[in-house]
Amino acid sequence: MMRNVLGCLLVALAVVLWVAVGARTQTKPPRQEVKLVVRADDIGSSHAANLACIQSYREGIARSVEVMVPCPWFNEAAKMLRDNPGYDVGVHLTLTSEWENYKWGPLTQAPSLVDEQGHFFPMTSQRAGFPPRTGFLECGWKIAEVEKELRAQIELAKKAIPQVSHLSSHMGTPTCTPELRTLVQKLADEYKLPVETPGAQHFRWPADSKATAAQREAALVQALEDLRPGVWILVEHPGLDTPEMQAQGHQGYWEVASHRDGVTKAFTSAKVKEVIRRRGIQLVSYRDLWPAK
Repeated sequence: MMRNVLGCLLVALAVVLWVAVGARTQTKPPRQEVKLVVRADDIGSSHAANLACIQSYREGIARSVEVMVPCPWFNEAAKMLRDNPGYDVGVHLTLTSEWENYKWGPLTQAPSLVDEQGHFFPMTSQRAGFPPRTGFLECGWKIAEVEKELRAQIELAKKAIPQVSHLSSHMGTPTCTPELRTLVQKLADEYKLPVETPGAQHFRWPADSKATAAQREAALVQALEDLRPGVWILVEHPGLDTPEMQAQGHQGYWEVASHRDGVTKAFTSAKVKEVIRRRGIQLVSYRDLWPAK
């Protein structure tokens, strides 16, 4: 009899404890995570961009970087990235050369993709006020030449940089039509280099190209304070305010050096890193977000 009573008491106590633990769990919902991919674009485009993109990783918050393979400073970028194997790398598929005083062209023979000097066209589409024949879409591109060129860029990047993990689109040009998007997706599947990160939202940083470095830093701090739970991607272009980068620009955008130097300062800012630490924001790369295959 005593054993039966004792057994009943133990069962009752277990039920009470289970209910109490359940009640506490209900009053304290699990912490919602904030994950952020900070992506540094255009490494390889210039020496200043190379230095700034590496600094944004080693001293700052960037975790993924996009390399422009056809550009003159690709070889230096590839060496820097081999020296920083933890930096997640995307092939920034390139079909445009936007700056007025500084140009690059394709790795392959591609007559439909270049201007009279053999350079990529500056813009994705013809812009009002720009010289004629400066838009890729209006200049008679051929899909076979696009495919050959993008393959060459992917294969050189994979050969030179061991940690290449994904593809991205410089200025949106390689994915600006349904036919081009289909091509890029085919290449992504073939080379096992994803293009998009499922479920991620683009994080908008409210600071225009004419903002000072201090304004840019303050805007990023506030945006991070307001960031809601979820998976986010922040895309920007680190640079340095050097004579090399001061010479880069095009109609409507000549503050490239000061703008991109401000990006680098914000990406390496102690105030920015403190908000990320205090809020428990997880800095991740593209590679971190894809399911293991």
